[in-house]
Amino acid sequence: MKTPTILMAALLACAGTALAADIGQVKVSKGDVQIQRGATKQSAKVGMGIQASDVVLTGTDGAAGITFTDNSLVSVGPNSIFAIDRYSFDTTTHAGEFEGSLKKGKLAAVSGKMVKQSPEAMKIRTPSAVMGVRGTEFVVQVDEPAVQRH
Repeated sequence: MKTPTILMAALLACAGTALAADIGQVKVSKGDVQIQRGATKQSAKVGMGIQASDVVLTGTDGAAGITFTDNSLVSVGPNSIFAIDRYSFDTTTHAGEFEGSLKKGKLAAVSGKMVKQSPEAMKIRTPSAVMGVRGTEFVVQVDEPAVQRH
């Protein structure tokens, strides 16, 4: 009876690891850069793993560079909030999808292998637009809304 219990525990441990697998890695972290994962925030360090649903937050002196498993590159500029809404990538077929949201600040991106496989695979949302990244490099900036005074 111990063998099935041990086997079940090992399978659950593997499943948990697979569910929380890293989808990318912090390659550059300068100034104030934090990764929000669920309710916790931690300072971003070079080499730190990035997971789906993480949010990258940079301060006024912060900047981060992230490389994803499909070789997409994302650079987040100062005073930015970038959420990774959805990410999946099959290393064998290169099929996948990458959806992120730039809430504010500046972002530069270079698409990776999944866009070469499927040109509609990478999308970046801003408060006013959705951009499809089709095998290119781009820079997008979201300014904070102007404060209206009455």
